[in-house]
Amino acid sequence: MNVVCSSNDVFPLYIIFQVQNKQEKKPGTPPPAPVTPPVITRPASPPPANKVTATPSLSLNIPRFYFPRGLPNPGNNHEDIINKTEATFASMEDEKADIYEMGKIAKICGCPLYWKAALFNAAGGERTGFVSVHSFIATWRKLLQNCHDDTSKFIYLLAKPGCSYLEQEDFIPLLQDIVDTHPGLTFLKEAPEFHSRYITTVIQRIFYTVNRSWSGRITPTELRRSNFLQTLALLEEEDDINQVTDYFSYEHFYVIYCKFWELDTDHDLYIDQKDLARYNDHASSNRIIERIFSGAVTRGNAVQREGRMSYAEFVWFLISEEDKKNPTSIEYWFRCMDLDGDGVLSMYELEYFYEEQCEKMETMGIEPLPFQDLLCQLLDLVKPEEEGRITLRDLKRCRMSHIFFDTCFNLEKYLDHEQRDPFAVQKDVDNETPEPSDWDRYAAEEYEILVAEETATEHLQEG
Repeated sequence: MNVVCSSNDVFPLYIIFQVQNKQEKKPGTPPPAPVTPPVITRPASPPPANKVTATPSLSLNIPRFYFPRGLPNPGNNHEDIINKTEATFASMEDEKADIYEMGKIAKICGCPLYWKAALFNAAGGERTGFVSVHSFIATWRKLLQNCHDDTSKFIYLLAKPGCSYLEQEDFIPLLQDIVDTHPGLTFLKEAPEFHSRYITTVIQRIFYTVNRSWSGRITPTELRRSNFLQTLALLEEEDDINQVTDYFSYEHFYVIYCKFWELDTDHDLYIDQKDLARYNDHASSNRIIERIFSGAVTRGNAVQREGRMSYAEFVWFLISEEDKKNPTSIEYWFRCMDLDGDGVLSMYELEYFYEEQCEKMETMGIEPLPFQDLLCQLLDLVKPEEEGRITLRDLKRCRMSHIFFDTCFNLEKYLDHEQRDPFAVQKDVDNETPEPSDWDRYAAEEYEILVAEETATEHLQEG
């Protein structure tokens, strides 16, 4: 079949192909039989479920519940405080306040008295020696805009720009102002060489108690969970700083520094392993002292000088040694005893430290208890959740950590525990009434001894 198309014909191309592909039917040829699809037996199926039309979910308005800088209180009358602050500045010469007059401003703003140095420096007073009304109001408005509770305000004032945490050096201006102005420390004005050492002691005690993460940085959460801000506010009400035993007591500083001075024979403010071993007449084992100097208890990013311990590090050692019930102390000694750093004290590690105790007892003519028997006692004491593995959680929970640690590396105290009435020991553990901590008792007793020795020396020199 010929199909002729001129260029003017409009003929669909697909028709051409249909015509060409269509088979011609021959006469006498029957049509092909229809193909019957095979019958497939299918299992009975359950009836279809009713079609459920999905309705669009309603958007929920979840109120904000996380306020890292405190819960805003729109009812606060900030403008009234600012007006009173401006009036107070107006009564000052040139409407400028020095660091002492800043105490009045702090109280008007509702801050504790000893925030005055932080307020003074945050408003630029450290550079110029005074704070103008304009610079302070600008600083205070920015503070109110960003911070809504005492913790966030305190960190904002002390921390470096852009930081949401406090490091050790951030506390120095605040503590220097306390040394300069607190009535309980007036005698220190005549001994400026001890200012930095008192400040170092207080800073280490703050981080020992507050910095639970051992990071070297106090976060807002850590500060809120501590009693530091309440204790700082208490300084305004208490003229005798020794009554503020947390952080600021001068008597506690005196005890710590005198103990360090006895060991630091060359008085370079560093001691080595031999010096530390002499503490309390070699009561601590050499193996635990080696672990201290290994860096096991170095905090944050600090790098321990090889073979040397600074005065700041000695503060941590002394408090931990004399109060092994303190949570930080338990962590301190656990880190020392955990030789492989796996977070568990194995039986091998216990035996390693107890071996030196046995050697000391044999030298003293005391027959030591076999390790297997001692191990049974320690496990009964701690009652670990997993048999044969003592964790930090086990030691904090058992309330007998001081006996556990002394047994392992402090022979003098271990023998004292052995001689005590076990019922009296259990009574101390079960006593729920608040009592002075082991550290507070130790510091009070040692201070009396040191003062008595100093008085006797003075009488001897006069005679």
